[in-house]
Order: sequence, then structure tokens, then C-alpha cells
Amino acid sequence: MPTLRLGDTAPDFQQDSSEGPVSFHQWAGDSWVVLFSHPADFTPVCTTELGKTAALATEFAKRGVKPIAVSVDPVDKHKEWIADINETQNTTVNFPILADADRTVATLYDMIHPNASATATVRSVFIIDPKHVIRTTLTYPASTGRNFDEILRVIDSLQLTDSHKVATPANWKDGDDVVIVPSIQDPAELAERFPKGFKAVRPYLRVTPQPNK
Repeated sequence: MPTLRLGDTAPDFQQDSSEGPVSFHQWAGDSWVVLFSHPADFTPVCTTELGKTAALATEFAKRGVKPIAVSVDPVDKHKEWIADINETQNTTVNFPILADADRTVATLYDMIHPNASATATVRSVFIIDPKHVIRTTLTYPASTGRNFDEILRVIDSLQLTDSHKVATPANWKDGDDVVIVPSIQDPAELAERFPKGFKAVRPYLRVTPQPNK
């Protein structure tokens, strides 16, 4: 299976989950999706990650994002684990966990890295847009929990680029200045898109206040 790259269409699949059968593209609809894998149920780092995802339900919803998790464990084990996540993380898991026992999803998305583990999925993240296009991929080792603030930051950046034709500089956070993409050169379009003006540090480096603030 070829490695998935940015700009590729996220593979469709049908798989069982903690919330019943999922046909991925149909389930995603016209939402953004964060598809993320975890090595195994009832493991410490994964428990904190799924608890954090549940706690961020409002943040995901206001960005039009649906989270969905996956591991190679079966549905019955997922359901037992969800109760444990809810209790230990003081939350309510409110998104499906795919039961990928036959490794359909893990294979399609290249989530098993044999040199790390021949059986468990690595901590992969795929941020997928409403057209089912892969916009970001992240991979973490089993021992390192993901930074969900960073995942939300990337989503904010992608959505801002799509809506306002800007890019986000190093360490950007929502509300900080942004940069105008080089493809916009027409003065009339610049004036229309960026009524607050911009500072041309260099011809290729034009800094402007975040347009939607």
C-alpha cells in the first residue's frame, strides 16, 4: 500500500465501531475529520488522549470537526475501555472508536510500522477536509501522547488559509498576525481582502492582522 501524502483523497472504508458500523466517507459527510490511531485499549497514554479528545468536544464542534479513533482491538473491548476512560478522565467519550481487528484501516492508512511494532498501530493523526482530502499527517511514537492544542492550532490554520488566503508563521496562535500568500499580487484584491492593511517586510513577506478577528 503506497504511503498517503498531503493532497491525497483519504481512503474510504467500512468498519465496525463502538457506535456501530461506519462507512467512512458517508459518516464524515461535509465535516472536517481528525482520524487518529492508538496502539491498544487499556493503556495509560491512550486513555489520557481519548479522554482529552472527549473533553474538547465543544472545540472540535465549533470548528466543524468530527474526531474518530481507531485501534486493532475489538468492539467489546472498546466498550469496556470507554467506561474506564469516562471514569478515570472525568469525561464522556462522544465519538466512535473503530474496531480494526482485521487491520483494514491500519493497512489503508499505513498505521502499523513494523520496526516500531509488528502488531500495534502507531499514534497517527490525519486531518481531513470536507472534500475528504488529507491536509495534515502527524505520527508519534507509542510513548508520547499527542498535543491536542497543536492539532486544533493546525485546523485553525488550515481553515484560515482556505477562507482568507493567508498562511500562518512559526508558533502562530489564533489571533496573531498572519502572512499573505504569495499568489495574491493584484492591488485591488489585496485592498479588498485585507482592509486593515499589511506591512511588507520583504516583497515576499507581507504581514497582516488575522482577517477574521
